[in-house]
Amino acid sequence: MASVGFIGLGNMGGPMAANLVKAGFAVKAFDLGEAACARARERGCTIVPSVAEAASDVDVVVSMLPAGTHVRAVYTGPEGVLAHARPGTLMIDCSTIDVDSARVVAKACDDAGMAMIDAPVSGGVGGAEAGTLTFMVGGPDASFEAAQPYLQAMGKTIVHAGGAGNGQAAKICNNMLLGIGMIGTCEAFALAGRLGLDAQKLFDISSKASGQNWSMTSYCPVPGPVPTSPANRAYQPGFAADMMLKDLKLAQDAAAKVGAATPLGGAAEALYQLFSAQGHGGMDFSGIIKMLDGSLGRDA
Repeated sequence: MASVGFIGLGNMGGPMAANLVKAGFAVKAFDLGEAACARARERGCTIVPSVAEAASDVDVVVSMLPAGTHVRAVYTGPEGVLAHARPGTLMIDCSTIDVDSARVVAKACDDAGMAMIDAPVSGGVGGAEAGTLTFMVGGPDASFEAAQPYLQAMGKTIVHAGGAGNGQAAKICNNMLLGIGMIGTCEAFALAGRLGLDAQKLFDISSKASGQNWSMTSYCPVPGPVPTSPANRAYQPGFAADMMLKDLKLAQDAAAKVGAATPLGGAAEALYQLFSAQGHGGMDFSGIIKMLDGSLGRDA
């Protein structure tokens, strides 16, 4: 069975690495956090002391890192992946980062004779645990095909979005739309409450009418209508507001670079920035309804 080096064992990376182990792959893993390493060890990963060791003598390197600066450093630094991986190693970066960084690192891999795909994910921690993530993949056709066994071990839906960086482009466009949609859904429920319309009644109507959207029917921001939504567990995060803010910033940065008009994306970023600045960035992103309806802090 193929061997995998996994770099980044946080809330998403840890479960993803564990699912590779479940699928029968031998996983060498690295993270700066001792607790994350301990959890991964308990789930079958072999913990190694450095990026260099994780990248050495494996068939595939998978990374899940916070930002483009980290991805650049991990892959292209003097003690990074490219300096220690053997020729022909397949690189799969699942981080959500800026498109430029994804393309720069992909070119560096190509120049070093390594294949790479950018494969950011959607589905949150629950999807990572369950192995049901959606992967949006950028990179050459051959690399996309070579990555299939590993992506299938971690996810359910795998879509090839085009060349290098297009996975990141798809992710930031999707999440910009998600952020806008969640705010609109929250505003509708907040208005309904002020007008004396029961939240369940609005859900029963809009979920079958033209207002239907994913934020309402799968992730409803008020308690009750969708039992599995974070609203029913005090907005404990499946996808934290700060993570949404990060993606909205990436979308706005990308829009500025290419001259795209995204006024609603900009408004969504500003609202999530305010929500985070008030100290609620660790709350689920659907929790922004509490800022919009004025209830934030009442039940503290």
